[in-house]
Amino acid sequence: MPCRFVVCSLLLVGVAHAASPTTLVIGVENQPYLPAFTYENGEYRGFARELFDAYAKDRGYRIEYRALPVPRLYASFFDGQVDFKFPDNPNWKGEQRGAYKITYSDPVMASVDGVFVVAGGKVRQADDVRVLGTVSGFTPWAWGERIKSGKVAVSENPGFDALIRQTLAGRVDGAYANVAVVNYQLEQVLHKPGALHFRADFPSSRNDYHLASIRHPEVVRDFSQWLKQNRAAVAALKKKHGVEKGVVND
Repeated sequence: MPCRFVVCSLLLVGVAHAASPTTLVIGVENQPYLPAFTYENGEYRGFARELFDAYAKDRGYRIEYRALPVPRLYASFFDGQVDFKFPDNPNWKGEQRGAYKITYSDPVMASVDGVFVVAGGKVRQADDVRVLGTVSGFTPWAWGERIKSGKVAVSENPGFDALIRQTLAGRVDGAYANVAVVNYQLEQVLHKPGALHFRADFPSSRNDYHLASIRHPEVVRDFSQWLKQNRAAVAALKKKHGVEKGVVND
């Protein structure tokens, strides 16, 4: 039996409201990755936190940041235990994505993983790198063929500070890591700016970081629109944190 127009309208409004969340549950990585993000003492902070908080404030959302180890974060995202994942990229874990319809935002920030060597040191070309330092859990994809062939050995470190110290001490020929993170560590943690030099001419990998969702594509699309509407403010926030320092031209 057809309902009256007002009643039907109210029902439709209720359905639309239920489909649009008031709390955004964003799955994030529970690791130190400043200046982009870090999770320490139960708090998520850094560039990403300020960016998403600004979006939520403008749009009237509340955000719950659910910090997880990277493997669990992927599982939680694909299982629907979190509404969104950051950072994400269509190329990561590509073999697992085919079964899901994932919506990606416009790029949030640019990221480059590459090799740092001692400034003025003995490493002059890529073939001089025999031992490549990395942080545990990171895969130096750009150096995959050299590693597979045995030309380059990998030495893992528990964190970025240990990796940088090992490189400065000459125990590895180069450090393969995120450019902005290494620059932050050199300047803000070790107070040795310029001690390591990023070799842009060596094999490297460039990825954009996106916000991704399976459950709420409409929010992701709105976030992309918000990024466009607030270009100047977003650029200022990137400059404040230095998240693209050495990655894009100022």
